[in-house]
Formats: sequence, structure tokens, C-alpha cells
Amino acid sequence: MVQTALTVLLGALRALLDLALPAALVLAVLALALGGLALIDRERARRTLHGLGTRAPQLSGWALAALLLGGALLVLNVSRRAVDARIAAQQSARYANAADPDGGQTVQTAPRASLVENRTYTRSLLLPNDVATRVSVDKSLYGLLPYLGTPGDTVQDLRENFTRTPEGLRYTRTVLMQSERPLDFDRSVVRADLRFVEPAGGRGTYYTAAFQASYRFRNPLSTPATLRFAFPLPGGSGTLSGFTLTVNGQALSASDLLGGSVWEGDVPAGGSVDVQVAYAHQGSRAWSYQLSRREAIKDLDVTVTADRPAKFQRYSLFPTSQTHPALGGPSTLRWQLKNAVTAQDVAVVFTQGSVRETLTKVHLAQGLAVVLAALLIPLWAVTRRTPLSPLTLGGALLGLALGFTLGGVLTAYLPLLPAEILGSLAGAALAWVILGGPRQARTPLLPLLASAALPLAFLTGGHAGLILTVLAATLLLLLLARARWLAPASP
Repeated sequence: MVQTALTVLLGALRALLDLALPAALVLAVLALALGGLALIDRERARRTLHGLGTRAPQLSGWALAALLLGGALLVLNVSRRAVDARIAAQQSARYANAADPDGGQTVQTAPRASLVENRTYTRSLLLPNDVATRVSVDKSLYGLLPYLGTPGDTVQDLRENFTRTPEGLRYTRTVLMQSERPLDFDRSVVRADLRFVEPAGGRGTYYTAAFQASYRFRNPLSTPATLRFAFPLPGGSGTLSGFTLTVNGQALSASDLLGGSVWEGDVPAGGSVDVQVAYAHQGSRAWSYQLSRREAIKDLDVTVTADRPAKFQRYSLFPTSQTHPALGGPSTLRWQLKNAVTAQDVAVVFTQGSVRETLTKVHLAQGLAVVLAALLIPLWAVTRRTPLSPLTLGGALLGLALGFTLGGVLTAYLPLLPAEILGSLAGAALAWVILGGPRQARTPLLPLLASAALPLAFLTGGHAGLILTVLAATLLLLLLARARWLAPASP
């Protein structure tokens, strides 16, 4: 980052040196104009020189303040480009010095319950005597078997034979096959607790999810039957930790499950099966609970708890109830469906912009905040009749810019939000001390805080417009309240 900052600074200095020749030409033109005025009207030229000499200290002071403002903007430009280059290199690097989130947009598909049945199928084929004689090879008829088709993978038993009849040769195949009949769940309760994490170094935001679910289904037959429960592992979830599957109070290990997440067992007539599933993982941006098919839902209860504002995918199920704490904290989204038929999914998307894009907005707003401070601080001083020297103003602007720069540097060590807040507070404090601090009774603390808070509005996740509007209206009212020349004239 330091090397990038030096490279950008050298480029900026070269750009300033390129402006030296035009500035020298402007000064030469002004000198020639003053010389021409002396030749035409010596007295007016003398008064002009005297006026310039009288106002020279004040003009030079404001010129120095303008230079300090330009230096502050230059520092912010160098900082913005250096931070952007660091994040770009970090995102495209092959190796990293910290762990990356191992999950993405997680999709948990609803499980399936089925009734395993065995059915017997019989097929016969009659070959006339002349055909049977023609296809017989070495007096063996079993050479015909490959041409009569092969059974499927679910075959439990297979019997084949040839029988000679007066009509010809009759081939008979009897197959015992296993089939599955889908069962509806009597009740499905799903809980997902999502907690977002802001990693240090400008890495992408992710959430840690704790998933818990319980399902109940039953044997619909009046005789004992074999039931099967299949729980699909979530997609886009990365590594699952603490995965447990409990059936009727018995916890099953991975070696007890067919294919890792399938249970099969005998259930008495009318008996019910209770299944509990739990696991934890990491994800980002979105979480979905996908119904596997259009089915009749007797009782479905899905609850998602998240500590970040959520949106919902178009044409997905909208929550039946939402709870947002007034004092902040995790919000609760709930979907309750009873006796419904649907193929829509529960799909929640969280507001999460690119870290690089967010930092670019913040750093561009910091330059605007310094210019705003250059306007508000003199206006505050005029309305309060407080003396303000140009050099003090320029130093305060440079201090504010240095605080913003510190926030950009801290993003390499701290999460994005606390790093930028610390930088803004440091810049406001440094500018406040330069302007007089506790020694000055009417220090423009409010304009400083408003300018320092301006870039932070872009870290609120979509509420920047509202915050900036409220901030501008508040400052306008405070400034106009102390502008004595705008007070209504007394009758």
C-alpha cells in the first residue's frame, strides 16, 4: 500500500509541475498588464500597487488556505487509489494471509419421505415354432436373453424361463422391483439463525448460519412398511460442521446413513417417524429453502433470524410475519403455511454491496466532505461573529483529510465500519484542536462532525440518501437560526 501511495503521489506532483508553466505565463501576463497601466496612467498604477501591498497579507493567507485545501484533496486522492489498489490485489491474489469465507449463496432443498414398496411384474412372449427353430443356436435358446432387454437397478428378484407349447415357444419373465411412493410431512419446522461477520482487511462480508429442522411423517398403511427419509445437503454452503441427524431419538453417524443423508427403516402400521437435523456453516448474500416439488403442505413453519436487513427474491414466498426490534438487533422472518399446495421457495437476499465499491463511494465522499467543511466553517464563524484566520482554516481541513486517510489505512487491520468511524472521529478531533479546541468558546464542532459523518452515510446499506437529506436540513436550520441579518425586521 505504501508503494502504491508513493507512486500515486509522484504522479500528482508531476501533474502539479505541469501546471507550473501555465501559472508562470499568467503571472507574466498580469505583470505586463500592470506595466502597461503604469505607462498609460501612472497614478492609477501607483494606487493599484498600494492596494495590493495593503491586502497582500490577507490575500496570501487565503492563498495558503487554498493550497492547504488542495493538499488535503491530494492526500485523499492518494489514499483512495492506494486502498483501491490494495483491495484489488488482495481479491486477485493466489495466496492469502487470512481465511476466506468457505460458503456462498446457500440453497437448502426440502427433504423427501417415501414409502418403499416391492411390486411383481410379469411379462410373457410367444415365439412360433418356426421362428424358435430358426433362432435356436446349438440347440440352446438362452442366446435370446440379451435381446429381450435388461431389468433396471431396483430389481430385487428376477426369474426367466422358456416353455414349449403346441403354439410355440413361450418366454416368461417375473421381476420383483422396488419402488418409492412419496409421502407428505405431517409437520416441518425449520430454523435458520444467520449472523453476519465483517472480516478485517476489506474481505467480503459473510454470515455464520446455524440450521435446525424437525420433520414428522407416518406410515399410511395398516400393515408394517419400510419408509425412507432423504435429506439433501445444502448447496453453496462450503464445509458443514456439527452435522447431526436424529431419527426417533436415535442419533445416526455418517456410517449409519445411506449416501450420507438417507435413512431407511421399518415402521409399524400407522407409526410416525420424527427426524431432527442440525448443522452449521458459512454463507454470503442469500439463503434459500427450496421445495423439491409441488406438494400438499400440511404444516410448514420456517423461521429465519438475521442481524441485517433482508429482501426477498421475486416470485418467492413472502413472509407471513416479520419482527424488527425498535432498538436494533436481529430481525425475525417467519413463513407459516397450513393445508397449502405450492412450488414457491423461501428465498432471502441480504443487502451487501461490494467492499471495493463501498470503499470507493466512501473515499469519494471524503473529498466532498472536506470541501463542505471549507464552506461551512467560515459560514459558521460569520454567523457566530467568531474570528477565523485562513491558516487555521487550512490546517483544520488538512487535519480532517489526515483523519480520513487514517480510516483508509485502518481498513487493512480492522473491519470496514469501525475503521472508517475511527478515521472520521480522528479527523474531526484533529481539526477541532487546530481550530481552538476547548480554548475557543465557539469552535465549529457541529460543522466538523457533520462533515466527518458525511462519508459514513454510504456504509448504512442503502439509506445514504435519507441520512444526507436529514443532515443537510439540520445544518441549514442551525445556520439560519444564528444568521442575524435574516431575522425579521421589528415594526
